[in-house]
Amino acid sequence: MKKWITRKLNKDNAVAISQRYDLPMLIAMLLDIRGVTDEREIIEFIDGETLTASPFEIRDMDRAVERIQAAIEDGDRICVYGDFDADGVTSTALLYSYLSDIGADVMYYIPSRETEGYGLNKDAITRLYERGVKLIITVDNGVAAVDEVAYANTLEVDCVITDHHAIPKKLPDAVAAIDPHRPDCNSSFKELSGVGVAFKLVQAIEGEYADVERLLEDYSDLTAIGTVGDIVPLRGENRILVKNGLRHINNGDRLGIAALVEESGLNGKNISAGNLSFTLVPRINAGGRIGLSKKTVSMLLTDDEDYAADIAAELSSDNTERQEIERDILSDIDDMIREDPSPVNNRVIVVCGENWRKGVIGIVASRLKEIYGKPAIVITLEGEICRASGRSVSGFSLIDAVSSCSEVLEQHGGHPMAVGFGIKKENIDRFITLINRYAELHPVPTAALELDCKLNPSQLKVDLVHELTLLEPYGAGNPTPLFGLFNMTLRDVREVGGGKHLRLTFSRGESFVQGMRFSTTLAEFPYHTGDKVDLAVTLDVNLYNNTESLSVIVRDMRFSGMDQDALVSSKELYEAFCRGDNITPQQARELIPDRQEFAVVYRFLRSNGGFQYSFDALLHRLDYAVSFGKLRVILESMNELGLIQIDEGMYDFEIRMCEVSRKVDLNASVIIRKLREVSADE
Repeated sequence: MKKWITRKLNKDNAVAISQRYDLPMLIAMLLDIRGVTDEREIIEFIDGETLTASPFEIRDMDRAVERIQAAIEDGDRICVYGDFDADGVTSTALLYSYLSDIGADVMYYIPSRETEGYGLNKDAITRLYERGVKLIITVDNGVAAVDEVAYANTLEVDCVITDHHAIPKKLPDAVAAIDPHRPDCNSSFKELSGVGVAFKLVQAIEGEYADVERLLEDYSDLTAIGTVGDIVPLRGENRILVKNGLRHINNGDRLGIAALVEESGLNGKNISAGNLSFTLVPRINAGGRIGLSKKTVSMLLTDDEDYAADIAAELSSDNTERQEIERDILSDIDDMIREDPSPVNNRVIVVCGENWRKGVIGIVASRLKEIYGKPAIVITLEGEICRASGRSVSGFSLIDAVSSCSEVLEQHGGHPMAVGFGIKKENIDRFITLINRYAELHPVPTAALELDCKLNPSQLKVDLVHELTLLEPYGAGNPTPLFGLFNMTLRDVREVGGGKHLRLTFSRGESFVQGMRFSTTLAEFPYHTGDKVDLAVTLDVNLYNNTESLSVIVRDMRFSGMDQDALVSSKELYEAFCRGDNITPQQARELIPDRQEFAVVYRFLRSNGGFQYSFDALLHRLDYAVSFGKLRVILESMNELGLIQIDEGMYDFEIRMCEVSRKVDLNASVIIRKLREVSADE
């Protein structure tokens, strides 16, 4: 359950922006909503094309440049040591390509996710030393590699670290440790991805009078993919890197990327940041999750069209396999939750499974986070050290939460929204206790769906979508505008795409709106014609026979008129009771239903032969006659007493009626008895 929030707008300020910069009012409103109100920010946001900040603002950049230039002059062999995700792969390709072009003796190395894991490792350092490497430059990793850098030093192999992850208590003893998040770094922009930091290093090697336009021409396609892939905010320098990169990607300037575009079915289409995020990046990441990322780097560097096409096809195949593995793991978790729902009542969801693919558990954690609106951690049980990956909700730093549990971890790293760590199997239960204790002291914000603004359906025109292109590229920190259409009446529902999607028709007053609800079947759709609903929509343009038409995509729906604050509060109270938290007698009484409320629910279920669809839909069909928490208690009691059977997984909710031949004593319910014990405890 997500709380719908309409973002704050200073309308007077938006009017002033519109008039001063001759911008459409909607664009001015969105700039104000997104906090882009300073004159310099507005001009850069709308027109910014080039980087202005000096790379030497970043701590240790001068030391890194000095060592790299000495290595080139002395003929020392350099290794660019990368990572296996899109950010790490593009960082590797960028820096290797640049160093090769300026005459360095350079190679690249990306560890295997399955056999080596993330970041520097001593075995790899040994192999590189044996191959004559004198200087290792990490990209998108290394800031926490204290022991590994110390080992390299014993072999007289120097290390230059370039990273953007959270800073540990102790930095490695490297020649240079470049990370904008260092507390002693005075750089003006802190949110660079790993490939962004690598680009700044190249800019610094070029010197004070670097031709930044040429560097953007040569490398911004790589920076765009890595920046979007790492989900860093598309503001400031990131926005410039992506904006320039998209232009070159659309021009097909790099054979490897062009091959991947064609393999992905995007040929001939205008590639957006969204296309990168949902189509190209997953394929690049699949190379590291299923196979080896080295082949992805070679695809990005090749001048051989056939070779590029072969690797692009391999990556698509890897991505299909990754999707199948992901579905299998999610199916396992779904079975677990049907058997025991207690993990999803916790503040931080933690699930474990035998031999789940390490390269896929991060995506699975992201799916759980989206479904339940809570931080989620997935642990695969294999070998002496189990591997874990987690994803968080906005406003809850998962790296801080995991770091607070370091006493039971073997190693950990990441940033506020995503973490990875190793843990022994015998410490997992203790970890679950510790991280949920941390979340009790540092509350997890209620998951929110943020609307930019509400629109009147009569305002929906194609011209509106054309105006919105002024704010592209969209992505993290500058999301695709999400608009609210409230108190709409559902008029028609049609299946399309072989029943995989729905075409919906709504009305309000004299206005009719047709929208698409993708990846939803009729069996999963809990709304009836005539229902009053609120919609969260994005807008696009369809072009057919040279004629443009408005496309309305329904991203979320809810019943109109619900008291979402009361629903969220009651849900949180019920979960607190299920977790065994200390709730007050008064709070316990708020969860205890009376016989009349039992009767209302039972009569409804009996007259409808049970219920399917979502729990929220059941609340609405009951006209909110009982609270969220009370309805949960009623259903649990009925389930205990054999009146109904509940089958609830991650995606579905079904109540089946049972044949009952005897009178049932509601006082025999365990959950009711426990609540009454607490309520009498005064």
